[in-house]
Amino acid sequence: MDIFVLLASFFVLIAVGVPVAYSMGLAAIVAALWVGIPLEAVMIKISDGVSKFSLLAIPFFVLAGAIMAEGGMARRLVAFAQVLVGAIRGGLSLVNILASSLFGCISGSSVADTSSIGTVMIPQMEKAGYPRVFAVNVTITGSVQAILIPPSHNAVIYSLAAGGTISIGSLFLAGVLPGVLLGASLIVLCLVIAHREGYPKGEPVPLRQALKAAVEALWGLFTVVIILGGILSGVFTATESAAVACVWAFLVTMLVYRDYRWRDLPHLVHRTVKTVSMVMILIAFASGFGYIMALTQLPAQVTQFFLTLSDNKYVILLLINVMLLVLGCLMDMAPLILICTPILLPVVVKFGVDPVHFGMIMLVNLGIGLVTPPVGATLFVGCAVGRVTMEQVTRKIWPFYLAMIVVLMLVTYVPAISLWIPNLFR
Repeated sequence: MDIFVLLASFFVLIAVGVPVAYSMGLAAIVAALWVGIPLEAVMIKISDGVSKFSLLAIPFFVLAGAIMAEGGMARRLVAFAQVLVGAIRGGLSLVNILASSLFGCISGSSVADTSSIGTVMIPQMEKAGYPRVFAVNVTITGSVQAILIPPSHNAVIYSLAAGGTISIGSLFLAGVLPGVLLGASLIVLCLVIAHREGYPKGEPVPLRQALKAAVEALWGLFTVVIILGGILSGVFTATESAAVACVWAFLVTMLVYRDYRWRDLPHLVHRTVKTVSMVMILIAFASGFGYIMALTQLPAQVTQFFLTLSDNKYVILLLINVMLLVLGCLMDMAPLILICTPILLPVVVKFGVDPVHFGMIMLVNLGIGLVTPPVGATLFVGCAVGRVTMEQVTRKIWPFYLAMIVVLMLVTYVPAISLWIPNLFR
């Protein structure tokens, strides 16, 4: 009955339109009153949820990505990607995906990736003769790479949801190959579609222009070297690397690129603070919600339920994948990570699944949810940037879903894709 009160109050609040973060907080309070737990205990857990040094990585990474996004980095990465793959048939779609890969190494956000790359690439692809809906689908699915490729904000959230016992650096490294695999699968799909539909080839970029594009892009891409190089060398932690990356992004944008005006900087910081505030409120209330879940033994009950279904690890992972794909259609990524990780992680650990590997399974699943109706945040942004309706997009996006599902199955059932690089540095 205690579990029912907690979950019923949460879903009722969601149904009447209360934001997810506040629904978790209020549901935790309702369940605490039902069980007889002092509200002070819940409030302490809510406060403890955001009193962690590692959480500082999120605002720093968000700010660094925002500075680069608005400081001309997206345009320079598109130019660099054009040098590499623009001359192939369907080359602009490949430029779009590769630019998303490169920008994802800086932003760590699928929504920011879609907004920045889409603003540049969707009009350019349409002008070159590509259907606008195809351009939008390439943009939104390509931006899912940012969820996996370091520095992923959601990898930080997963680490916190797991109790801070999983290294953020290991999660960053684990996301490299799944992110590359996703990008490669989308590139293959776009090449097939381009040859079938007869999409145009691009023009080769002159050598001098190519060198200029490479140099300008490398200034921003050096941010990735700072983040991963600093963590792997032991010079600084993931949180400290975020702060250093933020300073580097500021210096490159304001002193090297110089496309951004100093008077606009306070507005950028204000928008970043609003974004981070929403994330922190979500994490705080999720901590209180998780505390009540633990007291009601919900994770143990779910583990027992899965054990009654099957004792086969692969069947359990398939069931979890189906569940996460469905939930990803109904709720945003960050709250699902915070809610599902404490519940599902004990289940998969019982079956011998590495927590870092499971983190990648969860991120790929919920990344697909970001481009799935009815509440896919990245899908909404892509439709707004491309000026198309959700119905137009969803009628043509099925081949892209298929490619992402194939990647999900590979990441799920081939643990080495996620664990090979982290194991090299253990």
